[in-house]
Amino acid sequence: MKSTAIKSFNKLSLVTLVAVYFLILVGGIVRTTGSGMGCPDWPKCFGNWIPPTSISQLPSTYKEDFTAVRIKKNKKFASLLSKLGFESKANQLLDDKSVLIEEDFNPNKTWIEYLNRLVGVVIGFLIVLLFWRSLKLRKIRPSIFYLSLATLIGVVFQGWFGSIVVVTNLTTWTITIHMFLALLIVVFLILLYWKSHEMNTTEPSETNPWIKPILFICIASVLLQTLFGTQVRAGIDRIAASILPRTEWIQNLGAEFILHRTFSWIVLIVHVVLIYLLRKTKRENALSTALIALILCGIISGVTMTYFSIPAYIQPVHLLLATVIFGIQIFLLLKLNTTSDKMLIN
Repeated sequence: MKSTAIKSFNKLSLVTLVAVYFLILVGGIVRTTGSGMGCPDWPKCFGNWIPPTSISQLPSTYKEDFTAVRIKKNKKFASLLSKLGFESKANQLLDDKSVLIEEDFNPNKTWIEYLNRLVGVVIGFLIVLLFWRSLKLRKIRPSIFYLSLATLIGVVFQGWFGSIVVVTNLTTWTITIHMFLALLIVVFLILLYWKSHEMNTTEPSETNPWIKPILFICIASVLLQTLFGTQVRAGIDRIAASILPRTEWIQNLGAEFILHRTFSWIVLIVHVVLIYLLRKTKRENALSTALIALILCGIISGVTMTYFSIPAYIQPVHLLLATVIFGIQIFLLLKLNTTSDKMLIN
């Protein structure tokens, strides 16, 4: 009975992890299509649970109405920032008039954002189900219960912060935090999958003390590159809002793009070193192969965007690759910490 419950939980954690990755892909599509403000409020969309399909369904003063609500919520959020010690950020938010600019109603963008939210709701239910399943394992696997609780809290906070992203009109720093919160949830789900999975492993005849430090450097490099990528994405958003054609977007990006492009070589180099060490000690060949393949695919997608005027379909794929690379790194770190010939993680 215990074994069945653990196996069932393991499958559910994997399904939830895949679903979160799908949501990240959908979120990339939302950003690429400029649909982030397709719904100017949260959790409803234009004040309704089912969004409108025509502007005739909205009052003539809908922009002014949502601006008034946004001003009120921004003041409340700015007050919270001030209490937390982020006085300058609070003042910056209140002084930023672009936050109050309402977009014209666009049914396509509205429904793209709405579908994104529906996927998020499904994942929310999956997380709740995970937590409910973990209650049965509380005594035999307490770590699974507490991780499930942390995941649930993380998702609730992520949902609340999603409302902040909308209220602040997709301010760059809020989108960045939103992205890294998603990565934190990915880490929790990988840990849940790992701790509910019976691992069979055989220790290699040779180990290298440099493998883990290099892996930590690789993880840090991917996180830093993701941060740089969010800055590039913000730059693209600004340029996309201008009258410049897509073919001129890249050349009008600033230092953030050069930094992001150059840093990709560092990411590649440290991963090549990691793969070399793993292959030399005959450890995790499958994971190392997948990791370097994804790194190369990420670089190729970046090059494609650079030289082919940032194709819209490549942007969400580029983001997804970065998050999958991060997930494999975490999984690899867990496997390297496995020290017994056959063990069940507690």
